[in-house]
Amino acid sequence: MLDEQTEPPPALSGGTPRTDTAPAPWPAGYPEGYAVVDVETTGLARDDRIVSAAVYRLDAQGAVQDHWYSPVNPERDPGPVWIHGLTSAMLADAPLFPEIADALAERLAGRVLVAHNAVFDWSMLAREYARARSAAPVEHRLCTIVLSKELRLPLANHKLESLAAHYGVVQRRAHHALDDARVLAEAFRPSLHMAAAAELPLPLHVCRPLTEWVDGPAPLPGPRYGRLAGSGYASGWRPARKRPVCPYPNPGRLAPGGPLVQGMRVAFTGDTGTDRELLEDRATEAGLHVASSVSRLTSLLVTNDPQSSTTKAVKARQVGTPVIDEREFAELLKAVQPATGVHG
Repeated sequence: MLDEQTEPPPALSGGTPRTDTAPAPWPAGYPEGYAVVDVETTGLARDDRIVSAAVYRLDAQGAVQDHWYSPVNPERDPGPVWIHGLTSAMLADAPLFPEIADALAERLAGRVLVAHNAVFDWSMLAREYARARSAAPVEHRLCTIVLSKELRLPLANHKLESLAAHYGVVQRRAHHALDDARVLAEAFRPSLHMAAAAELPLPLHVCRPLTEWVDGPAPLPGPRYGRLAGSGYASGWRPARKRPVCPYPNPGRLAPGGPLVQGMRVAFTGDTGTDRELLEDRATEAGLHVASSVSRLTSLLVTNDPQSSTTKAVKARQVGTPVIDEREFAELLKAVQPATGVHG
């Protein structure tokens, strides 16, 4: 059932010209290789399973080295067949995840994991490896949604199809893991070259191993946090800590075009260009209440992908919580209004 390919796929399929010559000099702190990943799943919850996985391996400057794909028997109903097209009958003889774990790990090892909404793909992979009593050999991930925002690409939205269209990449089988990975690999390369030419620090995030599916007390082997091996990129990850209670009352939701006001409850979801802990620190220092969940009392949600399927984003859409992106939040944070009737 495995479909392993080692030859490079066809070149970019038209549209924006690709840059075949790397900027000189190439940034010294950039990673030495990337693994562009896409997984299709039975759903979006913590207990959902992977039904297919694909990886395109790229070198330091984004050139494709090889690609790999496998369906995966999820040992349960495959979920939204109308999206990924994989039925129970098609997956009956597919390998279980533990049977492909080593082959997949070989293609992830020593590389930055690249995905569109990378926090989702990473979480699904991390949970599958944890169930298999192992850990994915991934130290850092890069979200192409965050990168496209850092590059200020003129996209109508941040769906993969919009990023693909911007670079003239043709999608052949949307929601098929191998084709989605191909499309993202082709779109990531020119983005990477744009970032390199501008000497833009890449928005890398530390990938922490999960232990929630492990029954015994033995910890899972984890990646080395801190400096990315061979790249010179230092992570800003810090352990979570309890934050002080916000001293100001909640003034309600963020008004359209209005300012932030001390006491507002702000939640964050998805990958961000700035370290999440640093964003939360800045919010706390400005007198905002950093919330760990979203409810009708939440003043705003900060996310770079408002249409994502994270629990917070879904809840925000359900209850009408205002949603802004990281860049807008950073601008509003420069002029937070004092709490009414508190400062005299």
